[in-house]
Amino acid sequence: MSIFFIKAIQFFLSLSIIVILHELGHYIPARIFKTRVERFFLFFDVKYALFKKKIGDTIYGIGWLPLGGYVKIAGMIDESMDTEQMKKPPQPWEFRSKPSWQRLIIMLGGIIVNLLLGFLIFMMMFLVWGKNILPNSSIPLGLGVSELAKEIGFTKGDQILKVDGKVIDIPTSLSKKFFLEKVNEVEVLHSDGKKEVLIIPDNIDERMFESGEMNLFYVRTPAIIDSVLPNSPAEISGLKVGDRITSINNTPITDWSDIQKWKTENNLNEFNLTIERRRSEETLNIKLKEELSIGIFPKFIELENVSLSLIESISEGYNYAYSTLYGYVASFKFIFTKKGAQQLGGFGTIGGLFPSEWDWRGFWSTTAFISIILAFMNLLPIPALDGGHVMFLIYEMITGRKPADKFLEYATTIGFILLLALVLYANGNDIYRAMTQ
Repeated sequence: MSIFFIKAIQFFLSLSIIVILHELGHYIPARIFKTRVERFFLFFDVKYALFKKKIGDTIYGIGWLPLGGYVKIAGMIDESMDTEQMKKPPQPWEFRSKPSWQRLIIMLGGIIVNLLLGFLIFMMMFLVWGKNILPNSSIPLGLGVSELAKEIGFTKGDQILKVDGKVIDIPTSLSKKFFLEKVNEVEVLHSDGKKEVLIIPDNIDERMFESGEMNLFYVRTPAIIDSVLPNSPAEISGLKVGDRITSINNTPITDWSDIQKWKTENNLNEFNLTIERRRSEETLNIKLKEELSIGIFPKFIELENVSLSLIESISEGYNYAYSTLYGYVASFKFIFTKKGAQQLGGFGTIGGLFPSEWDWRGFWSTTAFISIILAFMNLLPIPALDGGHVMFLIYEMITGRKPADKFLEYATTIGFILLLALVLYANGNDIYRAMTQ
């Protein structure tokens, strides 16, 4: 099966789970408060439905347009624009007849379920699969750092000791924390043995975004050969698994990134490579073929896995869900920049988040992420979204006055047009990138 279909299946399965549970978040409190729900649909049934069945007062079904789903609650102005119903006298089983606090709970239900779903998935992932860590003892050469990281004060070979007083599981995740969270200070151990507390600039996320340096740190891998391609220049020259590369044309080599840097800066087809083998040094002459590939690969440093108890999983799941939500909200401001708007993506971008091979851990992680992001997006105060209804309800609760039905109709129409334009623009970006890359 092709990568496209693997990602597509995961995308539609994930979307179905999220949409059904989101709509249940509206449906259940509506029924608790004895509010009639006229339709409950997975996907949109424009003109016709793939399946539908009426049970009681509610028609349940599956639409053909996989852009989400909906519940149609009686006596409510929503994207269905059923204005005829609103012209009739209010009925006790209608949404508009219920107290404002009940209507608020009904409208917030889907958002709350999305947040809980994200937390529960992360919690179960930690419980089932544990968490991965990369202690400093596993990376004796420390971290490599980008130019922006150097400007802050980090140096090659640094080990991250604490971030705002806490030990982090994976040091390279510091880049993500810089961009998505507020980090004040980082305690590091430099390669010369000196400890230093670095103060992180408030605008580090903006500097990362503008410079394009999103990965400020990488693990320095020892320049030890883990595998050699058959019939490659490396094998022909006598290189073997376990050899440690110490220099290329007398340029000292300490880690694998030094090799990549030398290759970039020196476009040579022939060079001398000094290795350490069984405590003795040897210099070999390398002659590259047309593809300019030596044919050697490093042994990558693997993460350690730690099992967690139920209590630990709950704590880790909550922290991960919170940091995911906080990070997305913090980075949302970049959407309003020219560069950020150009990077906005639609269904293709979302589908691309899923693993290229079927992997339940990757599937559930992506599903939890999307669920939390959709919760935030739905809370935006845009008419036609849950957040728009919440905004008008809060106004009503504060002032004691309901917005006029006509006003709500116009506002919902405008909001729907804005959302449609945003969807078209985001998916247009996907199409443009697919055609130009």
